[in-house]
Amino acid sequence: MTLARCGGVAIAAMALLIGVDCGLADQYTIGPDDVLDVAVWNNTAISRTVPVRPDGKISLPLVNDVQAAGLTPMQLKAVVTKKLSNYMSAPEVSVIVREIHSITVSVMGEVRKSGRYELRTRTTVLDAIAVAGGFTDFASPSRVAVLRQEGKTVTRILFNYGKGVAADAKQENFFLRAGDIVVVP
Repeated sequence: MTLARCGGVAIAAMALLIGVDCGLADQYTIGPDDVLDVAVWNNTAISRTVPVRPDGKISLPLVNDVQAAGLTPMQLKAVVTKKLSNYMSAPEVSVIVREIHSITVSVMGEVRKSGRYELRTRTTVLDAIAVAGGFTDFASPSRVAVLRQEGKTVTRILFNYGKGVAADAKQENFFLRAGDIVVVP
């Protein structure tokens, strides 16, 4: 599969970093705080780099606010093309995700730096705990839980630190997904 098929070089490169294959990169959903390059061929007045606002919208000349969050780059391209068609003949629009900031995980509880962290690479449970400064003296490392939203259901995945780092590794140190919450009791 070519990089163009993946929605552009930027989205394909980011997809590789966070462990998404090109088939899923086609389906990447734009989120708040992402930064997009919206280019209209032969029209520098409209082409620009825009952040996705917290309300999920971007602002462009002529078309004003456009809902971007929740759409793939190809879907946003179609929306912008349709809106610009009211003002110009057959606009050629491209949408490239320049920066992904909407893919985050939260780490909370008995870690040194609770918070929300952006996933810039494939991140495991151990990686997230390390980024959060490691366990406090009061942590229960054998009872770590990852909360994962799947549709309307929240799944709780237990992780035992001791088994995850043991030489015979009885538990897999699995990769986190966007929106996961790591809870350290």
